[in-house]
Amino acid sequence: MKHPKILHEDEDIIVVVKPCGMSSEGDSGLEQDVVGFLKTHIYEESDGEEADPYVAAVHRLDKPVGGVMVFAKNQKAAANLSDQIKAGETKKYYQAILCGELPEAEGTFEDYLIIDKNKKMSKVVKPGTKNAKKAILDYEELDALETDKGIFTYALITLHTGRFHQIRCQMAAHKVPIYGDRKYNKMKSNVKQIGLIATRLEFKHPATGENMVFKTEPFGEAFDILDAEEEW
Repeated sequence: MKHPKILHEDEDIIVVVKPCGMSSEGDSGLEQDVVGFLKTHIYEESDGEEADPYVAAVHRLDKPVGGVMVFAKNQKAAANLSDQIKAGETKKYYQAILCGELPEAEGTFEDYLIIDKNKKMSKVVKPGTKNAKKAILDYEELDALETDKGIFTYALITLHTGRFHQIRCQMAAHKVPIYGDRKYNKMKSNVKQIGLIATRLEFKHPATGENMVFKTEPFGEAFDILDAEEEW
């Protein structure tokens, strides 16, 4: 996937599947980001009438991580969606390929994280550490894969808080790092894409209040291991 795939668009929101390796919104580089892509899309669809369309990222996905995202097309929608996220009313689900075995078939990881600004990484610290924030996620084993490279776990992850690099950091701290993660996984791999995709997003439409659900199947090189399991 080279460009975002648009799943839904109306006057208030636009929902896309973000490709792996694309930033959610502009950074210091010159590479195209999702917000820039959507602004160009809206401009072209309006035949140039919307010279500078409003597009706001109300939540983030790490650059290496692909998956479902919602963007606001006006300030009122942005405020409403942001309030839903802060109140914990949105539901975010991820699928992941983990290196190793989970401690239980399903469970919860609850940790405290701080950001190391120099390394641009998060790390787990003791409760009460200055500037630490609570990070909570649920996990569920979908399949255990025995390969000649070791045991991998195919897992569903439900995110309850939105900390910086939260899933990647917590999984690594609990000794089940994400396959292909260059920052938190010390296991050497030729896989160029991280095994983490945001596969389901639920929220209420900011204008109508309708319950909105959007999904995508996991995609990319890291998830090829699911198809290859039978070969080992």
